Amino acid sequence: MPKKQFSNSNRGERVASKVQTLVAEILRDNYSDDPLIAGVSLVGAVAHGGLQFVRLFFYTRNADVAAVQKKLDEITRTVRFELAHRMNQKYVPDIKFAYDDTLERAERIDELLSKL
Repeated sequence: MPKKQFSNSNRGERVASKVQTLVAEILRDNYSDDPLIAGVSLVGAVAHGGLQFVRLFFYTRNADVAAVQKKLDEITRTVRFELAHRMNQKYVPDIKFAYDDTLERAERIDELLSKL
């Protein structure tokens, strides 16, 4: 009888989801008084590079997305340090914040379709 093959295909998804949840808690707990960060919602996460890197997708109600991105880039090191304390893993992945423009693209598509 052949050995049963186990796949770790969803391990990356589990790690990314865990990182997303913990980083959202860190932002809520430590940066809720910052007006740029208070309006940030983490909407997704993807693990890359053998789980060494997690890209966190965010959405903000703030019109100045560049300022929010800059602030998130500034606090990334501190957030990752706090993440290391909260994760129960030997290695903590690097994190990178990326703006998720899905809502804007969907609105643009709806606008174009309504003109037809």
